[in-house]
Amino acid sequence: MSTHHALRAIIWDVDGTIAETEAEGHRVAFNQTFEAHGLPWHWDLPTYGRLLDVTGGRERLLAFMQGRADAPATTEAREALARVLHQDKNAFYAELVARGGIAARPGVRRLMDACTRERVALAVATTTSTSNVEALFTSLFGPGWRTRFAAVVCAEDAPRKKPDPQAYQLALQRLGVAPHEALAIEDSPNGLKAARAAGIPCGITRSAYFADAVFEGAVWVRANLDQPSPMTLNLLRSERSVKIES
Repeated sequence: MSTHHALRAIIWDVDGTIAETEAEGHRVAFNQTFEAHGLPWHWDLPTYGRLLDVTGGRERLLAFMQGRADAPATTEAREALARVLHQDKNAFYAELVARGGIAARPGVRRLMDACTRERVALAVATTTSTSNVEALFTSLFGPGWRTRFAAVVCAEDAPRKKPDPQAYQLALQRLGVAPHEALAIEDSPNGLKAARAAGIPCGITRSAYFADAVFEGAVWVRANLDQPSPMTLNLLRSERSVKIES
């Protein structure tokens, strides 16, 4: 058991952690975008799962286009197309989320409410865009969602994507807390690497795409925040230095 430190902040990843947004959110929006642009591309579930090894939607598009005969030939043309596609995809995603098609994962609201009651700050460190966070959080938490979070770091704030620690370092700076006073909650290996590189203990709530991933160095690993028992702040504090597999 490591030395106890007061928990002052929880820093949340968004996609896959707060909600299962990837398979039925972002993937669907990418496919709608391809169709709207007349592109003969379609990302099925396994394809998108492989592409999640690349962090960031625009970067994912560029990785997909590399070496494809039906993609623009030059780097500049691929980058220009990726920018347009990503912008349009975010608009499709916002429409999808606004229809209420994506719910918070089990235990997320309970833990956030517990933090608010006990004055543990909530923050976000994500590689997704501000517009995507705005759309999802307005749907999940209402139009006043920003009042719940002491710091929100998105792709525009931290252009170096996870596993780079930039988003977490900026969140710590905005919160005014030391790494050992915070806890990151993630769902992916890249997210875990980013948190650990920033010196922040990190717990894992396994998402659909990373259900079987290896999470070396996580302080705990759970199927979700209601398993194996509902996550509360007291339980979370006791588990910060204990690795749990479930």
